[in-house]
Amino acid sequence: MSSVIENKSSAALDNSPQNPILIEDEEDIEETQGQERDLNGDVKRTRKIALQKAVRKLLVGILEDLTSGSDSDYTKYWIDWFLSSKGNEYFCEVDEEYIIDRFNLTGLNSEVQHYVQALDLITDSLEEELDDDMREQVEKSARHLYGLIHARFIITTRGLSKMLEKYKKADFGRCPRVLCYNQPLLPVGLSDQPYTKSVKLYCPRCEDIYNPKSTRHSSIDGAYYGSTFPHMLFQVYPHLLPPKNSERYVPKIFGFKIHEIAKQHRWQDQQREEQQRRIFD
Repeated sequence: MSSVIENKSSAALDNSPQNPILIEDEEDIEETQGQERDLNGDVKRTRKIALQKAVRKLLVGILEDLTSGSDSDYTKYWIDWFLSSKGNEYFCEVDEEYIIDRFNLTGLNSEVQHYVQALDLITDSLEEELDDDMREQVEKSARHLYGLIHARFIITTRGLSKMLEKYKKADFGRCPRVLCYNQPLLPVGLSDQPYTKSVKLYCPRCEDIYNPKSTRHSSIDGAYYGSTFPHMLFQVYPHLLPPKNSERYVPKIFGFKIHEIAKQHRWQDQQREEQQRRIFD
């Protein structure tokens, strides 16, 4: 009987809120939970710092690749570099098979200085070490040689197909004439001889030519496209030829068309003034 009473009293003592042992256990639990929260916070901060360091290291590596590897990429992928340069958006990529076939390059060796080195540079097979001055001359010759090859390539079936894709995307711009309604343009040369005329833009709707908007494009030699290309394109793809626009702007004054007699009077006045200048001069 006494043992039962002792067990009950001990249980009551354990369940009592004044029990110092229970209070000490609760404080230990709270301290442990606080340590766990601090530990979790430290882990999160450590992971965040590690992630930031990894991202920073990755960015530094990318920048180093862009700066240190640009020279090797230039020599390894010359055509890609040329096409991605500003001002060369009018050019399409000439197939390597076309460039390797020497029959397609007949006669160009007499028109381009440093022809052999320039061709090796275009085809990424230049192994000769060149000084800075010679390297600059070869690069200039390579750009000129690629332009002349480009003029021949774009009138082939494969070249017309590539230029057609650029034409559909209006990569050459649109006609500035209002009544042509943003008709896409095509590059054309006024001469097939190099260093004669710069490239122009041909509108198949109004059948007129215009200067490129950008000064970078207006400095391109027209011989790199030739006088045949846009007309050959519509001979091969006649369904893409836009209908001619017969709509013309009519000058009016207060809503009334200017009479033809007024034009005739202006012409007569101009002729009279010109004759008087000839007589008195």
